[in-house]
Amino acid sequence: MDNFILIAFAIIVGYILQKLKIFDEQTPTILNQFIIYISLPAIILIQVPKLTFSFDILIPTVIAWFVMLLSAFLVIVISRFYNWSKEITGSLMLVAILTNSSIMGIPIVNAYLGEEAIAYVLIYDQLGTFIALAVYGTFVTAYYSSKNKISSKVIVQKVITFPPFLSLIVALCFIGVEFPPTLTYILTNFANTLIPVALVAVGLQLKLKMPKSDIAPLSIALLIKLIVAPILAYLVALIFNWDGLAVKVSVLEAAMAPMITAGAIASMAGLAPRLSTAIVGYGIIISFLTTYVISRIL
Repeated sequence: MDNFILIAFAIIVGYILQKLKIFDEQTPTILNQFIIYISLPAIILIQVPKLTFSFDILIPTVIAWFVMLLSAFLVIVISRFYNWSKEITGSLMLVAILTNSSIMGIPIVNAYLGEEAIAYVLIYDQLGTFIALAVYGTFVTAYYSSKNKISSKVIVQKVITFPPFLSLIVALCFIGVEFPPTLTYILTNFANTLIPVALVAVGLQLKLKMPKSDIAPLSIALLIKLIVAPILAYLVALIFNWDGLAVKVSVLEAAMAPMITAGAIASMAGLAPRLSTAIVGYGIIISFLTTYVISRIL
């Protein structure tokens, strides 16, 4: 409940600040840059070294990646059908694909499936969406934010110089290693800035009235993220004949709202910032209803 209140409060604060025009128009961009260069790398450096590899992590990990890849393919097909711009396609390739698996995933899964399900949430988050954010998210940002035709060399260069990806590489070198208390304290405090800063940035950019041109991509993005994704997760489990708590967690995780950080990356990269923010904002609100319905079905 505290997480739900924080999410709502931070978005409302950002929206009020937007209406009062206390900050200039560049503030959301600056906040998003802070997230990408400081908050997110700090979280990666804290969480990734804690991972341990075992067969138990197979189900949530496989489902997470299948759902993301199939959803991305669906976005590309629909984007070509509607002839959307590169910016809109890039936006949806981030916010309609990457799920809010921890910020909203942990409290919602805990509420509906119990505390014993949290371990599977962390697996889905860390080996699924978290790594996808650093690798897939970096690639999408590099490819779709380029105004000109981009070569594979430029994409690789942008990927390997993107702060979250660099942090992931460093963190993977320290799996199983416990950092000194002082370093952990510093990283934890920087990591804790992610949620409030990202949500305030969402509020600062949130527009309740959408242009007609944004309604179609907004609706399709939310349909894919909140409805199609959990169906895909269930079908993957059905194909592999998987059952149990791990499957229920994976389906519910796939149904979570769009990842806030994905929206921040899209906005920072100039990938339809207004649309990206709207998808995240409306997705958070609507997901409270859709995840409840899906939890009842499970």
